[in-house]
Amino acid sequence: MLADTSFIETLPVEAEPAAFSADALNKGCACISLEREVLRRALESELGSHGMYDLVAERCPHVFAAQPVFVSPEHAAAMADVVAAVEAVVAMPSYRDAVLAGAAPVARHSPHGVKSVFFGYDFHVGPNGIALIEVNTNAGGAMLNAALARAQRACCAPIEKIFPGIGGAAGIEARIMDMFRSEWAASRDTQPLRTVAIVDEDPENQYLYPEFLLFQHMFERHGVRAVIADPSQLAFHDGVLWKGDAAIDLVYNRLTDFMLEASSSAALRDAWLADAIVLTPHPQAHALYADKRNLALLSDTERLADLGVPADIRTVLSAAIPPTEIVTVANAERLWESRRRLFFKPTAGFGGRAAYRGDKITRRVWQEILEADYVAQAIVAPGERILANEEASPLLKFDVRAYAYDGKVQSLAARLYQGQTTNFRTPGGGFAPVYTWAT
Repeated sequence: MLADTSFIETLPVEAEPAAFSADALNKGCACISLEREVLRRALESELGSHGMYDLVAERCPHVFAAQPVFVSPEHAAAMADVVAAVEAVVAMPSYRDAVLAGAAPVARHSPHGVKSVFFGYDFHVGPNGIALIEVNTNAGGAMLNAALARAQRACCAPIEKIFPGIGGAAGIEARIMDMFRSEWAASRDTQPLRTVAIVDEDPENQYLYPEFLLFQHMFERHGVRAVIADPSQLAFHDGVLWKGDAAIDLVYNRLTDFMLEASSSAALRDAWLADAIVLTPHPQAHALYADKRNLALLSDTERLADLGVPADIRTVLSAAIPPTEIVTVANAERLWESRRRLFFKPTAGFGGRAAYRGDKITRRVWQEILEADYVAQAIVAPGERILANEEASPLLKFDVRAYAYDGKVQSLAARLYQGQTTNFRTPGGGFAPVYTWAT
């Protein structure tokens, strides 16, 4: 099973591929590739507006790492294979029926061809391969990474051979806009897209609020009006969703109220159920992809076989997804005894919230886990990246996020961090561009 790998922005390497080792580069290349003044220009003239750079520096000072992360072309291709394999399973009626049977009613509403933007497949990557840790359906950071890609330079002669250049940065934004237009065309083929609402709870106080502004500017550069709104600011009447005097066509949904259950989401939920808007990402996408209970199913070869999943797809998934199971009273004692090898995550969690390494949890936390909805996943160590000229630890962890749409990877970005999970609070950490090379 071979996936589309056209997302990999590379130049041919003149040296033999064997001369390059991603792990060796991550632990041995201490060059700085980020040019701050170019980043300022990207944020303030090419993508954003005056003051954007200072807003990012104030609101999220550790969102941009100064160095790239290196990923081998084999691992990049393997990630694309996993994305394609997950997509193939989700397309199967047997899988959809099994998952949606236990989902909230709002998730069973048909999206009418809307696929959902910004799937984020998060991988741990190391010398021994890749591991899919989780899937997100409203993965942030894509526009920030478009700006970051513009501000890179080849830091030395060997890296210049694999440096993707500005073409990769321009391609990211083009794919983003094409994706939103595809979402609109899926259910509103003959109508023009006029107004987009970027919706999150209390958006101006969100950590990644600067990215909302970047999206707003992107839409407006392409002739589409864009507003940023808290869901409580929306009203649904006369068959139209409104934000003030703006009639909303498409909602770019950044809410973590995935099933639109909060009272503040009532107008958005009603408009979605009435098919009055295009909502992306939508509740059904979260139920089918991002609910972490799905990892228990996708990593279980016997259950996949029972659903009729072909053997080659089962092989791809079993090799890439760490064994995962739902925490229950029946398996609680066994999981507690083996907790040091496990990571515990809430089934509807996001951003590492309320997630725990097993060797860190106390009896009190364990009881809280048993009273909530959790999965236990075998621990796979993240990659490691050396830092240069930083006051923080000289070695940080990293994961790699594959931004995907319609079963295909659009771009890769790494996240450097300390601690149990990515946090964008680590000096020297944050989003980092991913470099790979052609074989």
